[in-house]
Amino acid sequence: MAKPSVFITRSIPEPGIVLLQDAGLLVHSNPQPRTLQPQELRKEVARHDAVICHMTDRIDDALLAAAAPRCRIFATCSVGYDHIDVAAAARRGIVIANTPDVLTESTADLAWTLMLAAARRAGEGERVVRAGQWRGWGMMDFLGTDVHGKTLGIVGAGRIGTAVARRATGFNMRIFYHARSDKQAMQAIGAQRVPLSTLLEQSDFVSLHVPLTEETRNLIDERAIAHMKRDAILINTARGAVVDQDALIRALAEGRIFAAGLDVYPSEPSIPTELLSLENVVLLPHIGSATVATRTEMAKMAARNVIAVLNGNEPPNPVRATA
Repeated sequence: MAKPSVFITRSIPEPGIVLLQDAGLLVHSNPQPRTLQPQELRKEVARHDAVICHMTDRIDDALLAAAAPRCRIFATCSVGYDHIDVAAAARRGIVIANTPDVLTESTADLAWTLMLAAARRAGEGERVVRAGQWRGWGMMDFLGTDVHGKTLGIVGAGRIGTAVARRATGFNMRIFYHARSDKQAMQAIGAQRVPLSTLLEQSDFVSLHVPLTEETRNLIDERAIAHMKRDAILINTARGAVVDQDALIRALAEGRIFAAGLDVYPSEPSIPTELLSLENVVLLPHIGSATVATRTEMAKMAARNVIAVLNGNEPPNPVRATA
């Protein structure tokens, strides 16, 4: 009897592959250092019993139709699953699984990296040093803003938002959060739940931690930005499309907010030249979970999801279709 096979759409850390092989599975990986085109991916998924995918792969109904005769699970190496048509997968009897919890602390660290870098104009300063343009210390050079003692607004008080807020206590910050209901973990650190408009109006830093849904798409638009302080800083480690990119570019260019720190973009990896040309924005290449330990555990978690399903069991981290 042939061994079940797994297709991995982009490279994952070796411990994840070892888990799959130790479970007796044949492992096939995309040899290209890029995301496969839809037609390439359709061809591959039809030939395997399971797929480990990434947020850069569009898992739509057409792809699931190609996979359905044989494939039993798509395990994404991500917490978010807005790249997957979960309802279509359910109709076709394909299990979807993700990797929750594991990247919470790493992503919270990255949000703080952006916050501090944007506040202290670190990116701009480094560019000057690397270009050989620094002429020595100057009293009025690279004046940024303090972080300690300021007000932090958290939009989305899930695991990552809460972890970001928890770090703020060490900076003696006042903490607001916007969520549908009170969050005990937030209240335990003294955070106050407020309407989004209040959060935007009173926060010195606004950090986004919501999933991408139709409700949150362009949540931070021209109108929302107009509520923010002129010296406020916007941080986004959630999903690019939560922010109206054009509105943000205009606000940054016109000085209507002080700065932004971004790890995600609406049309990755494409970034508009207008955004790239701005000095008051820190731009990172979607590295919120990019530590050796975190990415390794994500790969292992995805492998465990696959192994469970191919053994006829429920995956440890199933994603359910919503009504």
